[in-house]
Amino acid sequence: MSEQMTKPTIVIGHKNPDTDSICSAIAYARLKARLTGEDYQPKRCGRINQETEYVLDTFQVPSPDYIDTLEPRVHDVNMRTTEGVTAETSLRRAWDKMRDDNLRTLPVLNEESHLVGLVTQGDLARSSMEDHSATALSSARVSARNIVDTLAGELVVGSMDDVFEEGSVCIAAANEGIFSQFVTQNSMVIVGNRSGALLSAIECGAKWLIVCLCQGEEISKLIRALAEENHCVIILTPYDTFKVAHLINLSMPVRHVMRGEKEIVSFRQNDFVTDIRQVMTKRRIRYFPVVDNEQRFVGLISQRNLLDMQRQQVILVDHNEKTQAVDGIDAAEIVEIIDHHRIGGIQTLQPVLFRNMPLGCTATIIAMMYKENNVEVDPNTAGLLCSAILSDTLAFRSPTCTPVDKMIAQELANIAGIDTEEHARNMFAAGCRTDDKTEEEIFYQDFKTFNADELKFGIGQVSVIGKENTEKLKKRLLPYMTMVKERTHLDMVFLMLTDIMEECTELLYQGEGSRDVVQDAFNVTAADGSAILPGVLSRKKQTMPSILMAIQRLSL
Repeated sequence: MSEQMTKPTIVIGHKNPDTDSICSAIAYARLKARLTGEDYQPKRCGRINQETEYVLDTFQVPSPDYIDTLEPRVHDVNMRTTEGVTAETSLRRAWDKMRDDNLRTLPVLNEESHLVGLVTQGDLARSSMEDHSATALSSARVSARNIVDTLAGELVVGSMDDVFEEGSVCIAAANEGIFSQFVTQNSMVIVGNRSGALLSAIECGAKWLIVCLCQGEEISKLIRALAEENHCVIILTPYDTFKVAHLINLSMPVRHVMRGEKEIVSFRQNDFVTDIRQVMTKRRIRYFPVVDNEQRFVGLISQRNLLDMQRQQVILVDHNEKTQAVDGIDAAEIVEIIDHHRIGGIQTLQPVLFRNMPLGCTATIIAMMYKENNVEVDPNTAGLLCSAILSDTLAFRSPTCTPVDKMIAQELANIAGIDTEEHARNMFAAGCRTDDKTEEEIFYQDFKTFNADELKFGIGQVSVIGKENTEKLKKRLLPYMTMVKERTHLDMVFLMLTDIMEECTELLYQGEGSRDVVQDAFNVTAADGSAILPGVLSRKKQTMPSILMAIQRLSL
């Protein structure tokens, strides 16, 4: 049967997440779950920085799970799940299972549930229509167990594990006097309950007797004794010889007709749907098996399953531009956007809740939504939201900070039982530790890309404390920025080294024309890859808009 999966809705911030991106995702997932009773899960699509780690540790909140893409994988698709059969299962039993479970394809598994083959209705139909030779059963090495099961029989001499592995099958319809002409050594004889015929068959060397009995009949003790003495298997069946002849080939094991491992096209649970779709369109196969990393069978998938696949529903927080979103966003269904940045290039399949307000922090908007829905903010969540506001507004020093941000942050601080100045100082100190971090870790802890006409540029921001630390980072990161520009094919790369306490930023730049952009944007003299920008603290409100307008003015 098909397993219907109810996917949780993902709440996620931007790449290279900051404290607002992480804390807002957690807090909003909690709010949505309380309002709807449904499953909302916060996720992240980048490494958590040290400042955010400090916040999560302080309020004892686990980090959201990391996802690298929303591109659907095989495990996201509703697939057909069924119990498989073993390679020794009879064709009759396999057919019964397909009929009862309405299956067209049946997986063949070993004891560890590893996929060893597939058998289809077509395979069984072809086997039934084939003109089997008299040695077909011995070639297939049919077991007594399968014959008993197929013929609704009873084993009276021999073992269920006995295997018919040499000789031919015949029907003893002729006179006993000429048995020797067609009953060969080790053969299997289908015969009625006639003592003379049974004795002749044993004397001619038959090793298997399929005895068709009428109701109430029994075979003689003499025949049983002779059979045991000559190591001859006897199976009794209530069917007549015509029906036995019709059914007995269905006792062959499925391994005789199945498609083996080398013929099977299977997919893994983590394969991308876009990749398997290309394979499926080139193969005229209805169902494909899915296995896990240990090659254990999971289920069956068809092209119809891909057509019926449900898109992953996702809520974006703290961003609304495709370049900042998690990879594979086009394959998902955006259902909400909560943000405080400029409106970018995200497109949705249908109208969505899009709340965008000119505030200093997304967490401020989410705290307001708790109030609007009369949902009490617990101290734990209040601590996260307050931390996010302090981070984004640089402890109320950023020009992006509004009276609403400050008022909401203080209310949250009271609930969480924290002092805003002390908590902010500890947060920033944690975030400024860079001695044990690589250039890549420092540079990408808060980096975003933007588009201006045909130009693509990126702006990162790193918090620092003191001129000495600023100078050390400058020497480390200026050469690294050149490598970033070449590797990411950006036209320009900028990095803000922001000293919150001094309320000043040293802006580093790389890329053709970037020096002219900095000088035009901020009316300063730039040299040797950097410029001092007193009073500049905000990327969103001061740096990015100024750079964007300068690019447009210079028409680079």
